[in-house]
Amino acid sequence: MEALRKTYGYQPVAYTTSPPQQELRNGIAFCRIDTWLTGKRLVSLPFSDHCTPLVENAAEMDDLLATVRRDSQKEGCRYVEIRPEPTDFHGGSEFREAQSFEFHILDLRPSAEELFASFHKTCVQRKIRRAEREGLVYKDGTSDALLKSFYDLLLQTRRRQGLPPQPLSWFRNLLSGLGDKVRVRVAYKGGLAISAILTLLHGKTVSYKYGGSAKAFQNLGGNQFLLWKTIQEAKNKHLLLFDLGRSDDNDSGLIQFKSRWGASQSSLVYFRYFLGQPTKATSLQRWNIAKHLFCHIPNPCLAAAGRLLYRHIG
Repeated sequence: MEALRKTYGYQPVAYTTSPPQQELRNGIAFCRIDTWLTGKRLVSLPFSDHCTPLVENAAEMDDLLATVRRDSQKEGCRYVEIRPEPTDFHGGSEFREAQSFEFHILDLRPSAEELFASFHKTCVQRKIRRAEREGLVYKDGTSDALLKSFYDLLLQTRRRQGLPPQPLSWFRNLLSGLGDKVRVRVAYKGGLAISAILTLLHGKTVSYKYGGSAKAFQNLGGNQFLLWKTIQEAKNKHLLLFDLGRSDDNDSGLIQFKSRWGASQSSLVYFRYFLGQPTKATSLQRWNIAKHLFCHIPNPCLAAAGRLLYRHIG
C-alpha cells in the first residue's frame, strides 16, 4: 500500500469493527483513487489480482460494507470495488459482478519429482530440459542490475502486447517496501538477459506477478526455466502454494500456459457497488488504435505513456 501511495498518489485506508487500542480482528484494505481522467473510487486493492476481506462472518462483512458505502457516497465516489479470492462473497444486493478472470494456483505439497511429472511434457518439461542443455544462467535478488534487466525485458514484452509498461518507479517502490518478500529472477544466455520475472512472497504462498522475455530467445525455454527455479526454491522453503495470478477470460494462450503446469483453475470475480451510472467502456476501435500506437512508438515514449496512464487505471 505504501508502494501504491508513493507511485500513484493513492490514499490507503482500512476499515475494521475493532475498537481502538484493541486487537485487530477484521478488516478490509482499500485505496482511494481520485484522478481527473477516471474520477473517484474506492478499490481493494489497485493492481492486485485479489484482496480478500478479512472477516469471520457475514455480519462483520455487512457492518464494514455499510460504512464503506456511506463514506464513499459522502466523498462522491463513482463506485467501490472488492476483489475477493475465488470464494463466496456476501456483499449484499448492492454489489454487482463487474469483471471476471481465470485464476490459477499450483499446490506445492507434492514432491518436486511429482510436480515435474505433472507438467505438460512438450510445452513445459521439454522446455526446462532445453534451457538446462543451453546452459542458461539463473540469478535472483533485488539489485539495480537485475531490475534493469527485468524492466528492459518487460518493455519488450509490453510492446509486443500493444500495452505500455508499468512505471519503473512502481518496481523500485516494491523492492524498497517489501524487502526480501520480493525477488527479481533473470535467466541469461551468454551474458545476455533473455527472460525475467518478479515474484512476491506472503506467508506460505509465492506469487508470480510480472514477467518479460526477449522474443528472439523464447525457444530456449527461459520462462519455463525461471518458473521451475521458483518452484524448486519454494519447495526448499516449505511453501504450500504457487499463485500464478489472473488471466483475462479471452486470453486463451495465457490460460493454456498456466494450465500446463498442473495448476488448478477457477473464476476470479470482482464486485462493484455503483453510486452512479456505470461508464461505458472504451470502444474497441479506439482501443485497437492505441495498441497499434504502443507497438510502434520509441521506448522512452512507451515508458512515458506508462507513467502517465497507470495512475488513472487502478
